[in-house]
Amino acid sequence: MLKNTQNLLDIMARLRDPQQGCPWDLRQNFATLIPYLIEESYEVIDAIERNDMADLRSELGDLLLQVVFHSQLANELGLFNFEQVSESICDKLIRRHPHVFADAVFETDAERQQAWEQAKAEERLAKEKSAKPVSVLAGVAGSLPALLECEKIQDRAAQHGFDWPDAPPVFDKVMEELEEVREAWQSGDQQHIREEIGDLLLVVVNLARHLDVNAEQALKESIKKFSRRFNYIERQVESSGRNLTDCELDELDAFWHEAKQMLKRKTD
Repeated sequence: MLKNTQNLLDIMARLRDPQQGCPWDLRQNFATLIPYLIEESYEVIDAIERNDMADLRSELGDLLLQVVFHSQLANELGLFNFEQVSESICDKLIRRHPHVFADAVFETDAERQQAWEQAKAEERLAKEKSAKPVSVLAGVAGSLPALLECEKIQDRAAQHGFDWPDAPPVFDKVMEELEEVREAWQSGDQQHIREEIGDLLLVVVNLARHLDVNAEQALKESIKKFSRRFNYIERQVESSGRNLTDCELDELDAFWHEAKQMLKRKTD
């Protein structure tokens, strides 16, 4: 094992030592570490999006620590260790890439993707202990961000023929769902409104799939764009010696349109 990898494992074991370890580390378990695992994953993404390679190196280390921490907990319970985690992913990568590690030949990306999904399906079957049929949707983590989970679920269904053939009918479905949201709103039934909003979001994700857009990333980018434009509004209002609540909506909307033009010129 590489020197620094072994050093990291030794440090983690020391932190969990019942006599000489860190009280905070000793209090942790798989469940209590979930928020940190999620946070570190998003901080890796943030570093990538900012193209900050120095920070990416640091954040990947923080994410690796989470893998090592969970492996240490499992080792203490006699379940598995870091070496077995590494072995598992090595086996999986080799199994899912027969065109690299075996003699399989794929002529197109579609053939490679089909083989990849077939390998995953076989892995899900191997995990299933009971005799009941395994859903093609099994294995998609319910803890994923909702947009990402939706996309993965729809991808699975599409691979088995449950999907529109192209984008035009999906546009129609978006408009249909939007009208159902309006009808639910007019009914005043909050539960019905919530249900129809969910249906609308689901079909918008499907539209994104058909347009080769990652819905999660697209929404993240739009959130950042919204924030930049709203920050512009705040600066304009502040420069006039007022607060946002002192302004009429029409004035704020005018600043919004200014922001769109100003920020567009900066990115051109």
